[in-house]
Amino acid sequence: MSIYYASSKEDITKDALQELFLSVEWESGKYPNELLQAIGGSHSIVTAWEGGKLVGLINALSDGVLTVYFHYMLINPSYQSIGIGKEMMNIMLDRYKGCKTKVLISYPHAVDFYNKFGFNTEDGATPMFISELI
Repeated sequence: MSIYYASSKEDITKDALQELFLSVEWESGKYPNELLQAIGGSHSIVTAWEGGKLVGLINALSDGVLTVYFHYMLINPSYQSIGIGKEMMNIMLDRYKGCKTKVLISYPHAVDFYNKFGFNTEDGATPMFISELI
């Protein structure tokens, strides 16, 4: 298995995004046109590829100075637990090392993974959402 990493948004197709998002059963995978637009509007991304197959993605929304929010972080289940997520997160943390605050929202099963990078919950903070995805 030969994984390579890229930062270009231009190589990503809506079909590749849809396949990746549906592989982890995320509802947003049902909206490939909107996903492509969302990724295009990201401050930056890192993708993981095996050949021409998109197997992982992390994106950042940021002001570039004070705060970066890592919104999507997903790896196709067939490629999990081999270091892809760790590599992508390290690339992003290095890219945004100058930002004072780094934020993400984690599912319970991934909390230990993010703790390894220094992410912790903040006392008094509660993530809040308005979601129109069905």
